Amino acid sequence: MDKEKPRLARLTAILTQLQSKRIVTATEIAEKHNVSIRTIYRDIRTLEKSGIPIVTEDGKGYSMMEGYKLPPVMFTEEEANALLMAEHLILKNKDKSLSDQYQNALTKIKSVLRYSQKEKTEFLTDRIQVRNNQENEKTSNLLIQLQSNIANFQVIKIDYFSLENNHTKRAIEPFALYTTQDNWILIAYCQMRNAFRAFRLDRIQNLMVTDKKFNPHKITLEEYFEECRKNCFPTPDTPLTQGQSNFALNNKI
Repeated sequence: MDKEKPRLARLTAILTQLQSKRIVTATEIAEKHNVSIRTIYRDIRTLEKSGIPIVTEDGKGYSMMEGYKLPPVMFTEEEANALLMAEHLILKNKDKSLSDQYQNALTKIKSVLRYSQKEKTEFLTDRIQVRNNQENEKTSNLLIQLQSNIANFQVIKIDYFSLENNHTKRAIEPFALYTTQDNWILIAYCQMRNAFRAFRLDRIQNLMVTDKKFNPHKITLEEYFEECRKNCFPTPDTPLTQGQSNFALNNKI
């Protein structure tokens, strides 16, 4: 019986993992649980025999049949506390859409916590304080919208004001997002400049989603940053228009 306990816990965790992504590979599952891929194959067969509709996609991995839902996941005390800490951190970020949507999601998560967990998280709420951005300033409200545009390959139009307050209208292909020094940065392919550009969200005044689609870009985010590093081009934390090479000049705002 003792041998079955770790496996039962692993099978439950695998179900959660399958629900968390569109496709999960056997290698990902094996690495997460520190077991062999052969063991994962056996686990998947066990879950299938128990009636769980797992879809195997040859050469890709496993997924849960669309529309199939499992009962709400139960959180450990440590996991519940981590979610609470994340709430405090996210509420201090400067994008309003991220703060609002995270709070909405967390309300749903809290609804499945056990009563004892709810009492502890409510108690801890008053014992945690994040001291950056103490005025809780919000400088943008676009982050969640841009995530959708990136995932759906949608061309967007923006009114952009550079740090020198020069105004331009751009049609861009949103590529990636990152945050640094309290600023959210959008990397996008600018159709006007025919090159990648970096835009601070707090400098975007208007955004309009068009009905045009673009083909996914071949470059990865890490490759983009590697090009910046190789050419001594600073990422647009503050000096968006300062370049030190041809790559820099081709990427300035």
